[in-house]
Amino acid sequence: MSLSLTDGGIETSLIFKQGFELPCFASFPLLETELGRDALRSYFTPFLDLAAETGLPFVLDTATWRANPDWGERLGYTREQLAAVNREAVAFARSLAGDRPSIVINGAIGPRGDGYVIENRMDETEAEHYHAWQVGVLRDAGVERVTALTLTYPEEAVGIVRAAASAALPVLVGFTVETDGRLPSGESLSDTIARVDRRTGSGAACFLINCAHPSHFARAVSEGGAWVERIGGLRANASALSHAELDESEELDEGAPAELAAEHQALRPRLPAVELLGGCCGTDHRHVRAIAQAWMAQP
Repeated sequence: MSLSLTDGGIETSLIFKQGFELPCFASFPLLETELGRDALRSYFTPFLDLAAETGLPFVLDTATWRANPDWGERLGYTREQLAAVNREAVAFARSLAGDRPSIVINGAIGPRGDGYVIENRMDETEAEHYHAWQVGVLRDAGVERVTALTLTYPEEAVGIVRAAASAALPVLVGFTVETDGRLPSGESLSDTIARVDRRTGSGAACFLINCAHPSHFARAVSEGGAWVERIGGLRANASALSHAELDESEELDEGAPAELAAEHQALRPRLPAVELLGGCCGTDHRHVRAIAQAWMAQP
């Protein structure tokens, strides 16, 4: 098994540690000022250094999780301006990578909606049409693959996988779950992954679990089944709080890196296909370091 690393909770780090206000939880507007670019550079550099230190490949995300049409409009971006900032995000990621070896430039795609709450549930065709625009812009800007993160229901995932296939880009699909291990839509991870594979001809390179604490999905994973073999990455939250509790929190819950790493290590025997490790809300390079060390220490 080959292992790659990625980053942690970019938005929570920028807000709580660097003091930025991020309207709509969007980091991409920071690309438009030197102060913002410096903040992004400061955030990513420790992760890139960790990859160099460990000799592991690194998946470098573009700061485009919120850079899709609806969120762009809410933030006052025209479609042309939004395309330009998506392209700039790819160029910026490439500049961060520099001449470092084994860096994958990955286009980050977020949900059309909130990420925790389902407001308007698209069907598969609508989701494909909606996300195809950003996928196309990222492809033309030169990303090597795309990853959808914090998806809440299967139809949106199907649409993204189909859009990526039309763009001839590899795609990874990340779902979030509630404290009961089910998606915010109520579906189980196992049923959702099976449905997306069935509706796309297993078009996703793999699936991720992100923006949830290991305690939220450990039981689902322990039940096993063929679907577990499709889980190729983990990007967990540092906090065991629910999504609703995190939304209301005014302080960053960083948890404890060693405890989060131990919970990942306990999951490893049940997740043999995982090849990507990173973090989500509340995590930084300390958490990812601890997680990687614990994962590699497990025989």
